[in-house]
Amino acid sequence: MTLLIVGATGTLGRQVARRAIDEGYKVRCLVRSAKKAAFLKEWGAELVPGDLCYPQTLKAALEGVTAVIDAATSRPTDSLSIKQVDWEGKVSLIQACLAAGVERFIFFSILDADKYPEVPLMEIKRCTELFLAESGLNYTVLQLAGFMQGLIGQYGIPILENQPVWVTGESSPIAYMDTQDIAKFAIRALSIPETEKRTFPVVGTRAWSAEEIISLCERLSGKEARVTRMPVNLLRTVRRMLRFFQWGWNVADRLAFTEVLASGRPLNASMDAAYQVFGFDPKDTTTLESYLQEYFNRIMKKLKELDYEKNKAKKKKEKKTPFKKVDGQ
Repeated sequence: MTLLIVGATGTLGRQVARRAIDEGYKVRCLVRSAKKAAFLKEWGAELVPGDLCYPQTLKAALEGVTAVIDAATSRPTDSLSIKQVDWEGKVSLIQACLAAGVERFIFFSILDADKYPEVPLMEIKRCTELFLAESGLNYTVLQLAGFMQGLIGQYGIPILENQPVWVTGESSPIAYMDTQDIAKFAIRALSIPETEKRTFPVVGTRAWSAEEIISLCERLSGKEARVTRMPVNLLRTVRRMLRFFQWGWNVADRLAFTEVLASGRPLNASMDAAYQVFGFDPKDTTTLESYLQEYFNRIMKKLKELDYEKNKAKKKKEKKTPFKKVDGQ
């Protein structure tokens, strides 16, 4: 089976690529920059140039491809909008897959996307799910809540560096999941007929609020967090202002996602059916406690090593430097 991964340089996409290669799939990655994707080639993937927003580049990339895993999404720093990448680009990809005779298509969506029609990314994900279901492709939709990897920059690093930790409004508990575990579900879906033309939630073992994550990080790091709360109304005002400028549209659409994070409604779902169909044991899923514990253990060990080397170099320098005699002594 030749597998094309779209968005393979991203946080989730690279884990999907790594897992697929490790399991023996022939992996091809659609990339905009071969330089930025060089690590994928080192892992054993084939790189093919292409861009979702340029449909004419997709035909060659899909030649001989059996299955596609779509892990691509727009970023706040992209020059293109969420609509251009996550809607128009995905429609082009789905249509190109149909034309190429692709047998399987795995799509990553967001849990509860249908509950937030006012949030552009959520509404686009919902519409893409519907378009995919009506396309005729043999698909599987995996609805995600959040990545554990994102919590390092949001909470871990600021707490270690005594920087402010930003929290918006009333924190919505979110069932974060390790991207390595998500990748396991994506690759397993390719070989299980029961996943065809079905949608599954793929979320962590429990939902965590921002306050609970901060408390956990404080305990594991031994440091106290500097929490700064950003009023949701202020973010809404900033979003409205950015909408007046074309360069701010993408950021404004991203800011709309704070409505999900600050709604107070848990972003979580039962995984019982998913574990049964995919044949995984829930006990093998990484918990947030163990993920952050490993991170802080690794960082604290590194800091101790750096401090030891610093003191060692200081003592060595003092030993080599002779004491100067002072007159009269």
